[in-house]
Amino acid sequence: MAIATMTTPLPISLFPFLLLIPAICFTICHANINLLCIQSEREALLKFKNHLIDPSNRLSSWVEGGDCCEWIGVFCQNSTGHVHQLHLAAPPLPAPDIYAPPAEWEPYKRSKLRGRINPSLLELKHLSSLDLSNNNFSSIQIPKFFGLLESLTYLNLSRARFQGAIPHNLGNLSKLQYLDLRGNDFKSKSLQWVSGLSSLQYLDLSSADLSEAKSLQWVSGLSSLQYLDLSSADLYKANDWVQVALKLPSLLELHLTDCGLEDDPSSISVNSSKSPLVLDLSWNSLSSVPKWILSLHGLVSIDLGFNSLKGPIPYYFGNFSFLEVLDLSGNYLNSSVPNSLYSLKHLRYLDLSINEIEQDISEILQSLSSCCLGSLESLNMKDNQLSGHLTDQLGQFKNLAYLSLAQNKISGPIPLSIGELSSLKLFDVSENQLSGTFPPSLGQLSNLETLSFGYNLLEGVICWKRDG
Repeated sequence: MAIATMTTPLPISLFPFLLLIPAICFTICHANINLLCIQSEREALLKFKNHLIDPSNRLSSWVEGGDCCEWIGVFCQNSTGHVHQLHLAAPPLPAPDIYAPPAEWEPYKRSKLRGRINPSLLELKHLSSLDLSNNNFSSIQIPKFFGLLESLTYLNLSRARFQGAIPHNLGNLSKLQYLDLRGNDFKSKSLQWVSGLSSLQYLDLSSADLSEAKSLQWVSGLSSLQYLDLSSADLYKANDWVQVALKLPSLLELHLTDCGLEDDPSSISVNSSKSPLVLDLSWNSLSSVPKWILSLHGLVSIDLGFNSLKGPIPYYFGNFSFLEVLDLSGNYLNSSVPNSLYSLKHLRYLDLSINEIEQDISEILQSLSSCCLGSLESLNMKDNQLSGHLTDQLGQFKNLAYLSLAQNKISGPIPLSIGELSSLKLFDVSENQLSGTFPPSLGQLSNLETLSFGYNLLEGVICWKRDG
């Protein structure tokens, strides 16, 4: 029987800059009709190709004399024929298992471009979008000449295995709105160059080594910034991250997962006229919920999972009236779920797993039914100290897709109403004290993908009802 794991990602990402992506897709979907590319730009692209290693022959359409506006990954302006977008991201093939034989790894490795990046790209004077993500440019730095591509509004070099220092002249790209450098091997002592990106709306520097950064002042002047991700970027020396990040007037999402953040002993006062919508401080070393969070009234998603939070769940989480996502998993929270939490009328995703909460599960379901019957999609309370019985109240959560109550002390039978959860995809009640027979209504769960009952006292068989 499959062992269930709660792997559903936080279902919130609200930054409007993503309107850029449909614009790109619109261009891709409307092919360059009746256009002949400009000769100098075709020659520049061929020089660029000649310095690349292309094991899978992705660029086979790039040939002498061809119309470069018809080449894979090249997009031209309909009115002028100038190349304005170059999208050469490697196809999204999943990486094989680390122990997979070489034959399984070969297609994955061959899908990625390698080699050197020729400065002939500077001949593309109208280039506004450049995507080289998910390739393999290991052992080379980001070329300094990228800072001379003055028309760029979109630059994605994520997971392309660049390394070394980030060239400071990227700060000359004053039109740039989207910059994604995540998942490379960067080390930077100074990021002051970022302050020159006056139009920037999206910035992802996650996994960069920023351990020498003592301040985040370099981001303070980005008045248009809506999305900031510095996850796994070693910010433990940057003591001003709260004051700087939360004063960004346009900020909607702040992701600081695994940054080495600790409690600040000083009293921090955040006077934020506009609250971000998404706050992710998971996998840090916070021992208590920062009090400044209270001033962020507009939050829709809060992730404080896998810190060192202790004591009862703070009652004031119930004050976030727009909250849809709350993740407090992997902490040392005890006592019971506060009643204030049941006032969250829009709650879709609640993860309190891997804590020390002691409460009767029937009380929790009864209270959740008063606020979230129509909204709750995911409930994860595995590995706590829950007791009591599952009641027929469970069947009322019609939109519930993920339910994990494993590793608790829940007893009694599985209620017949389980069959009414028509949206359920994952149901994990393993390692409890459940008894009785499997209810026949389980067989009605046509969307169920993962089911785990192991280490209980249940008996019988499940008869599945499938169309046809």
